[in-house]
Amino acid sequence: MTQTKKILVGTMLSGALAMQGTIADAQGPSNKEVISAEAIRPFTVRIPDKEIKDLRRRIMETRWPDMETVADASQGAKLSNLKGLANYWGKNYDWRKAEAKLNAYPQFMTMIDGVDIHFIHVRSKEPNAMPLIISHGWPGSIIELLKIIDPLTNPKAYGGKAEDAFDVVIPSLPGFGFSGKPTEAGWELDRIAKAWAVLMNRIGYKHYVAQGGDWGAGIVNSMGLQAPAGLLGIHSNLPATLPNEAGMALGTGVAPEGFSAQELAAFNHLSKSIREGGFTYKTTMTTRPQAVGYGLNDSPTGLAAWLFLHPGFANWSYGADPKQSPTMDDVLDNISLYWFTNTATSSARIYWENRNTEIVSAGAQKSNLIKLPVAITVFPEDVYTSPESWARRAYPNLIYFHIVDKGGHFAAWEQPQLFTEEMRAAFKSLR
Repeated sequence: MTQTKKILVGTMLSGALAMQGTIADAQGPSNKEVISAEAIRPFTVRIPDKEIKDLRRRIMETRWPDMETVADASQGAKLSNLKGLANYWGKNYDWRKAEAKLNAYPQFMTMIDGVDIHFIHVRSKEPNAMPLIISHGWPGSIIELLKIIDPLTNPKAYGGKAEDAFDVVIPSLPGFGFSGKPTEAGWELDRIAKAWAVLMNRIGYKHYVAQGGDWGAGIVNSMGLQAPAGLLGIHSNLPATLPNEAGMALGTGVAPEGFSAQELAAFNHLSKSIREGGFTYKTTMTTRPQAVGYGLNDSPTGLAAWLFLHPGFANWSYGADPKQSPTMDDVLDNISLYWFTNTATSSARIYWENRNTEIVSAGAQKSNLIKLPVAITVFPEDVYTSPESWARRAYPNLIYFHIVDKGGHFAAWEQPQLFTEEMRAAFKSLR
């Protein structure tokens, strides 16, 4: 039996065993109906040829606007950059290679709280691997996390030791990628966090750790607050550490008195990004995600331009630097995933659902109430770079804090080896 088949069989069996208790106590629907709804089903990506042809046609028929009136990207993605990307996307880009990357890993579907959840699940060959669930955000997807799967699950091949191994679970958020689209409001961070705990239990894990960046950071923060049985600790690369006094002053650009040099630098960095329009996309999707979606669902070039509003792409070279990660193909894999799954609108709603919170705010996220161990890695090119003083003030059980020397918002995508090393170090004491 091949390794992939072993993984498929093992996961399905463990998932079935994990469900037995729930099924025995179920009221209402028959056991057969519950089993059918909660089954862990193998999944393979296969986009029809006609959809790929339609994407290429739409790209090549883009109705382009006139050129920006400035030399930088302060008005949005530059016309020359986007035209060059679109020309490659429409003529030379190969989605089938992206499918092959995804299908190289075991993928599954299972229904949780009425919504189908798609996830990648790779078990390490090492017997005592630590189960780890990793959550992406917007405008990312499972695509941005593919490069860390092998280093995490097979550490000896990537400079690590057998005891560094993880079993890796990477779900697509509800409304993102191949996961189902919620048909009702109410899928805020807390609800997703509860779904992730159900997922890990259904797979069969009795103990695990959780990691997240962007919205994924908000999800793991909620998991930390909920402290479901089996969760040993969390790691974030966008931690909820911003003090209330700093948050209230961000719009003015004037820091409160008494900040240290590191705290002042973090405040100024975030404040500058806000004042220069770095979060325009957030404001729009927080208030009117449905309105945004019509154009994005109709124009692939418009979708790309919108995703590039995120400051995580501020230093991306559109493929001009062959050594830069993510590559042009990596980014087009991600954008194409949004396009083929028709999730520009459904994914935007995560901002509307969580419109009354701020994921980096210590007060809004109630960081001080998290009793579980918390680990933090700060990547210096991210939008928010938390000082250690704020992190220790926010989380009473902070077990790990490290500022690395490179990397930005899409940490696992940009620096997969460094990200892997951080996971090993962050969770070492919890094994």
